[in-house]
Amino acid sequence: MHGFEFSAAPLRPEQLREALADPACGGYATFEGWVRDHNDGRSVRRLEYEAYVELAVKEGARIVAEAERRFGVRHVRCVHRVGSLELGDLAVWVGVSAGHRAEAFAACRYVIDEVKHRVPIWKKEYYVDGDSGWVNCERCAQAGMGDRDHDHGHDHDHDHDHEHGHDHAHAHAHAHAHDHRSPDHPGRDHVHTASAAHPAGLPRPDYSRQLVLPEVGAAGQARIRRARVLVIGAGGLGVPVLGYLAGAGVGVLGIVDGDTLDASNLHRQTGYALADVGRPKALLARDRLRALNPEVDVRAYTERATAANLPALAAGYDLLVDCSDNFATKFLVNDVAVAAGKPAVLASVYQYEGQLQAVRPGGACLRCLWPEATRDGLVGNCAEAGVLGPVPGVLGSLQALETLKLILGLPTLGDDVLLVDLATLETRRLRARRAAGCAGTACTRLATPDAPADLERGVEALARAATDGVVVIDVREPAEIAAVPVPVASLAIPLARLLDEPQRLATDGAYLVVCARGQRSRDAALALRRAGIARAWSVHGGLAALGTLDRATSAR
Repeated sequence: MHGFEFSAAPLRPEQLREALADPACGGYATFEGWVRDHNDGRSVRRLEYEAYVELAVKEGARIVAEAERRFGVRHVRCVHRVGSLELGDLAVWVGVSAGHRAEAFAACRYVIDEVKHRVPIWKKEYYVDGDSGWVNCERCAQAGMGDRDHDHGHDHDHDHDHEHGHDHAHAHAHAHAHDHRSPDHPGRDHVHTASAAHPAGLPRPDYSRQLVLPEVGAAGQARIRRARVLVIGAGGLGVPVLGYLAGAGVGVLGIVDGDTLDASNLHRQTGYALADVGRPKALLARDRLRALNPEVDVRAYTERATAANLPALAAGYDLLVDCSDNFATKFLVNDVAVAAGKPAVLASVYQYEGQLQAVRPGGACLRCLWPEATRDGLVGNCAEAGVLGPVPGVLGSLQALETLKLILGLPTLGDDVLLVDLATLETRRLRARRAAGCAGTACTRLATPDAPADLERGVEALARAATDGVVVIDVREPAEIAAVPVPVASLAIPLARLLDEPQRLATDGAYLVVCARGQRSRDAALALRRAGIARAWSVHGGLAALGTLDRATSAR
């Protein structure tokens, strides 16, 4: 037997464990949460649990199914007590059996963490000197706010929770691992740990300013706490998005970014520091968000979003937020969201202007406006076109707001696209009607092939180009070339013209494409490959990799 259930009778671990026995399983782990005799310096006599049973069982069943699917385990069972419990009683039990102990441990931890965050359970602690009143056990219920939904009166200055993840770790948790396939552990591994606790000595995050909003309240905060949001890009747009979502208490935040921090980022990516230059942005953002709000589960993916990895990454999240700086990724995020039936919030920036769109299941998507992805390089990104730091900050803040409105079920942009001109502070809303031919996954282009592995060459290839019989093509604009020329003989063909007329080049020729930082040249080389020119390469990192751009900037 496996699944999620409540029990009014005392829990018998031996009987519960028998239901998970499986000769195919070599790993077995349990979590046991017991009633402790004190809380925050006050002596506890007993406690009571209540639950919205129908909703709670459905949510618990989803959590169990997620654990089975996510960790590949064979059996999962979670039983939670309701009613009156005495000191030392077993309040919650989770058991997992799997092929190996690592999966069993991970799934067990996942289940108890998700149950305490998501399942609607209330409790009342009976102290020697009084009682706590009914308190929402979901971790998002703060400082007496959780009892509003249950209408049991008293406010308190701290959160109480024996098994549902509070500051003081009042659950005794035991994890017992049996792995019959490991010769290093012939018997029982006994690990004593406490339930996930808030870092000692730190105050709890305070959501009181948003809780007083009638559109939020305890119920809205619970929705925020249950939300799982994947943010693609941790740069100028991503920094404010991530900061505001973590500050609001979003339960799980994923960060996908394969870049490292550059000093030129800092005027607009103010969540980082000069000392962080050279480190992966995803890891920097993760550490900052954990310091901002330790209650948020922050997961960093130090890789570039591609058609190969993004669908799998997005599967564990409810909503996607595109904070990338290139069209290919923006259309990819749109396509993954549409295919999965999940909402997405998209934004883009060009100099002083920005664009914001919320893609909802059944509504207009990015391809309803532009059926084919705009080719990267036709419009410069921040590195090429320039940007004042507050511009992506404003658009990222709007993305965070639109994301929270989607989570809370508040009115959003709908099918409109918001255009913002921050030079004049003018805004416009354009209706993006769903295209007649748009029908769910039929509107996506997820099968777009990735670039060949040999598409890029190092900067040293520029010096060898003439000797190797390779023509160097500079795809920058004339003003860029005049300011910083390529240090070798080259043919100047702006990217837009090259993309429109790739046939002007001989298909049997060999071409090395260069630009400022390697993005436009990579797109050009890929377009030439697809046009039948097999020997086309891009200079990885562009002139910036040579230091040419930095020297020119310093001289000005």
